Amino acid sequence: MAEEPQTHPIHPPEEATPPLPPPTAEEIIPPPPQLPESISEPPLASLSLDLHQEPLPPPPTAAEESPLTIAEKDSPLPPPPPESPPSTTATATATASQPLAAALSVSQETEESTETEMKSKPPPQSLGSFKEESNRASDLSPSELKSLHEFKALVQESLSAAQFGSEEVSIWGIPLLKDDRSDVVLLKFLRARDFKVKESLSMLKSTLKWRKDFGVDELLKEDLGDDLEKVVFMHGFDKEGHPVCYNVYGEFQNKELYAKTFGDEEKRQRFLRWRIQFLERSIRKLDFNPGGINTIFQVSDLRNSPGPGKRELRIATKQALVILQDNYPEFVTKQVFINVPWWYLAFYTMMGPFLTQRTKSKFVFTGPSKTPETLFKYITPEQVPTQYGGLSVDFCECNPEFTVEDPATEITIKPATKQIVEILVNEKCTLCWELRVVGWEVSYSAEYVPNDERGYTVIVHKTRKMLPTDEPVVLGSFNVTELGKILLTVDNPTTKKKRLVYRFKVL
Repeated sequence: MAEEPQTHPIHPPEEATPPLPPPTAEEIIPPPPQLPESISEPPLASLSLDLHQEPLPPPPTAAEESPLTIAEKDSPLPPPPPESPPSTTATATATASQPLAAALSVSQETEESTETEMKSKPPPQSLGSFKEESNRASDLSPSELKSLHEFKALVQESLSAAQFGSEEVSIWGIPLLKDDRSDVVLLKFLRARDFKVKESLSMLKSTLKWRKDFGVDELLKEDLGDDLEKVVFMHGFDKEGHPVCYNVYGEFQNKELYAKTFGDEEKRQRFLRWRIQFLERSIRKLDFNPGGINTIFQVSDLRNSPGPGKRELRIATKQALVILQDNYPEFVTKQVFINVPWWYLAFYTMMGPFLTQRTKSKFVFTGPSKTPETLFKYITPEQVPTQYGGLSVDFCECNPEFTVEDPATEITIKPATKQIVEILVNEKCTLCWELRVVGWEVSYSAEYVPNDERGYTVIVHKTRKMLPTDEPVVLGSFNVTELGKILLTVDNPTTKKKRLVYRFKVL
């Protein structure tokens, strides 16, 4: 557990500090860079990132190694350190106010180096790329719009002839041909069949028949228990506003749960009904109005997933794939597989023939070491659950300060680099923060430095080496009684890049 913040009253030293001599030209700190005229500076806060070189500090003396909690700011300066290989220190500065806002201003040199890194970084393995199309009729091409009109005419004929079972038919709670939402539904079938009208109509008829035979409407009212609530669950939204669904197959390592779910054909059918029920309830919450969000971002976690040798799971997976692809067209905007083991690509090759090329183009695969990085490309850290490298937890009394509405900042810490986050405080308040480094293996400390040079620096969190087994998120707070700044220091001594995620707010 992270140490509780230590708050100490700030007193001036007993003896007056002699006035400092006027600074020389070399000591004058240049003003911060101005934002371009085309970018309006946030009124209450700003965030800047500045990289500079500084020599390594000398080895600590015995006095410096003592566990001090307050350091006097006016103490004599130590002798200059001996020459040593330089290390990089990155400093990010933010202003705390209410409400909070942040803007990032990076030097041109930093931007160029970051761009070079992104180009050299291999992307996660993917079998294609997919960009979700608009569901507005006005955005369709002439040929697509023509197909939609022809499809609607055929659907109207089928309804009039009661070929769907009655003259009024609804699907996913949307009555066909009653309003604009029906166009969004029909576009899903058209896109699933490459705008081939007759094939789209055949798919729609098959789907309506399957829904009736499967008893989907009655299924919504059934109570199938909550044994699988940790296997499949909705949590947060991606950067474009799509709800995110997590599928955690590692839960099936529990032999009792596995046997209860896949032990025989009856249990597999019950699992299938539960999965369809979960999907149907999730779909009913989507927005089928033109321009609305009516697709889901899927994340499949394969860590500790049972291998392809599990025959029962393989059968259930195949059954689910066939049903979902044939009867739920265009409901997945992206399918990201994380913590992918070596054997899964072989398993995927076996399942490939059951998937359309359009479906496969939405897939992204990534191994365990790249999981947080890949998720952060699509989902902001405050929306990602803590078990996947983010900051999002269910609201509870143990962590009432932050919610998914509080934005987080993400910084990459280079190897052998110290990152300092400066939070400038311009009012008396209580400031709280939380941060994490995925996988830790870094040192972390926090201190408060008042603006008054006669004041004292308060050590809020002593320097602590964070291990991979430590708590994933460190929380901190400080009661500010005079203006100053909070310094959050993360030292990365490893040869690997580390990803720092943090956020703060005024209570």
